[in-house]
Amino acid sequence: MNSTLSTCAGILLLLACQNKQVREQLPVQANDNLIGKIERYDPSAILLIDSNARFEVIGEKYTWSEGPVWLPNENALLFSDVPENKIYQWKEGSGTSLYLTPSGYTDTAKRDGENGSNGLALDKNGRLILCQSGDRTVARLNSPLNDPKPAFTILSANYQGKKFNSPNDLVADSKNNIYFTDPIYGLPEGEKDPTRELKFEGVFRISADGQTSLLIDSIPRPNGIALSADEKTLYVASSDADHPSWFAYQLNEAGQVKSGGILLDATEMKSKATVKQGADGFKLDSIGNIYSAGPDGINIISPEGKRLALIRVYGRSCSNCAFNTDKSNLFITADDIVIKLALHPK
Repeated sequence: MNSTLSTCAGILLLLACQNKQVREQLPVQANDNLIGKIERYDPSAILLIDSNARFEVIGEKYTWSEGPVWLPNENALLFSDVPENKIYQWKEGSGTSLYLTPSGYTDTAKRDGENGSNGLALDKNGRLILCQSGDRTVARLNSPLNDPKPAFTILSANYQGKKFNSPNDLVADSKNNIYFTDPIYGLPEGEKDPTRELKFEGVFRISADGQTSLLIDSIPRPNGIALSADEKTLYVASSDADHPSWFAYQLNEAGQVKSGGILLDATEMKSKATVKQGADGFKLDSIGNIYSAGPDGINIISPEGKRLALIRVYGRSCSNCAFNTDKSNLFITADDIVIKLALHPK
């Protein structure tokens, strides 16, 4: 095992121990402000989130919750439980229920590694698109959102004939181009997995006519991904244990990268966190701020790369987040639980 994998393994073990300890000390309740707190580092954050925002646990007892997406027409949240190969749905008043299985690995042969769906998103036409970690594909759900069936159309399964590592997160633009990241996290043996075919971890684009192109191959452990509202900037998070960072790239009219680089280096951020800062899945608010998940919670970062606030979650590593339609509520996938946070409680 190389030094990077050793570091990752050490951090995961530390998080597992911390998570177990916190769960024993703090039993999860429907509304539990012991789950976390709000820390604001810039005056502008006052307009973004109330310091008294209440943490509401809307789902629990998952193995690893991930990839949340809001369904505006159904007024519902979907999220993945990656190891369990399942997608769950939450609705106000109805709670959480199983939505779809299998979600990311559709074969019957036994397979180790991360098998389920990871990142979830909606395309221009409101159809569910998925990063399928187990099948190593980007796919689209064939059935209606209100009547899900595990039948998929594969949108991309390889680059130049070589299978992807494990598609992780994705976003679609208004022209139905899909951008996604492809780290090695879902492979059973990670970087050294014998079934690995690509020798790099890439950021890819699937054009509206189904052509897959490589945009970036220089980011270690590319993870979260999002587009600015004008679709001129592509944001990518690196969850590399040694150098977690956020990147911003300017796109041309064809959706190809023309310039860009590091927006914020997490190793330079000052924090009282007991674990190393990291960058996982994220979403943008209505004015372009980045709400990015990591080991200590959700970092709020300006489009200029300034850290504005932290939604700290105690003892649980956060994987991703999503807003509802009017962006008044933020949903956070955090290890074994899912959290709802009203950004400006009445």
